[in-house]
Amino acid sequence: MNKSKNDIAMHARLIMPGGNIRTMIPKVICLAWIIALMAPVSVYSQITGDVSKVGTVAASFLEIEVGSRAVGMGGAYVAVADDATSIYWNPAGLAHVPKSEAVLIHTNWLVDTSFDFVAIALALGNYGTFGASITSLSTDDMEVRTVLLPEGTGERFSTSDISAGLSYALNLTDRFAIGVNAKYISQKVWHMSATGFAMDIGTLFKTNLNGMIIGMSISNFGTSMRLQGNDIFVNYDEAPNFGGSNDRIPAFKQTESYPLPLLLRVGVAMDIISSESNVVTVALNAAHPNDNTEYVNMGVEYTIGDVVALRMGYKNTFLRDSEEGITAGVGTKLNLAGGVAFAVDYAYQDFGRLNNAQMFSLALEF
Repeated sequence: MNKSKNDIAMHARLIMPGGNIRTMIPKVICLAWIIALMAPVSVYSQITGDVSKVGTVAASFLEIEVGSRAVGMGGAYVAVADDATSIYWNPAGLAHVPKSEAVLIHTNWLVDTSFDFVAIALALGNYGTFGASITSLSTDDMEVRTVLLPEGTGERFSTSDISAGLSYALNLTDRFAIGVNAKYISQKVWHMSATGFAMDIGTLFKTNLNGMIIGMSISNFGTSMRLQGNDIFVNYDEAPNFGGSNDRIPAFKQTESYPLPLLLRVGVAMDIISSESNVVTVALNAAHPNDNTEYVNMGVEYTIGDVVALRMGYKNTFLRDSEEGITAGVGTKLNLAGGVAFAVDYAYQDFGRLNNAQMFSLALEF
């Protein structure tokens, strides 16, 4: 017997409440994300046990957190992300950028290094948001020293790590956004260099539970990297114990390939107080890196009249041998003529025996 159109419609409503497949897309993708994120965590934990795998990845500068607002909130930013720094935390957050924005960040990082981040996000309405970014970690020139010449050879060297990326994000529905970021990575140490490519993928889903947002992201999924260059060149003698052998055979020492610092994050954020003059946002992140143990970040932000924001957080809960802990920050925004706004943010983060790091961010909304 053929089913009537009413029977078919009723069956469709039972499978998909509302009968609209578009409303189911975010839920299906979120479920797939949860399965994809939890499965590797479970398998990895069973295989490695208590091994943290610290120092087993290349381009570890990609793990330096970006943005004074995010750092001030303890790095609990995957679900909060709504500015140009979303490129680092969760590229889907670019879809929540209210206006186009450019951001400039500088940090005097640990052990006399300098960390910089520059990004721009172009909000194009229904066409989504495009972004571009450059991340850099560098040192000043240093003396080349050897065992025989500990005071220096007269030569100088430096190191530099650079990542350049292009991003795109789109609101698929009024509640669900997705974003991607593709980047080129380069590391240089004197005459040695390594290159690689990676992608970041993220999603944001706004729930009906008091506007709570769930964010998920996978960062640095890409190629392995291996240092190559003139510094591994040697003259090799195949038979040093035999007279007349050639001691000038050109050869290169073999270097190993190392994976990028793959990082899986899941986060939630919610405004527990929201009025015209006061907004209090709390956020929580859980992260699973491939070069350390799992950890949790948590943070809070108190915004007064959309002009001044106070932030606090705590980083790396449950992370083994972590030097990081309390974070704090403050920010202010100045609204200018023509819908242009200028924001300045500052963040402090404690690094225990490594003292502390302070970050400044400048942002221009237009």
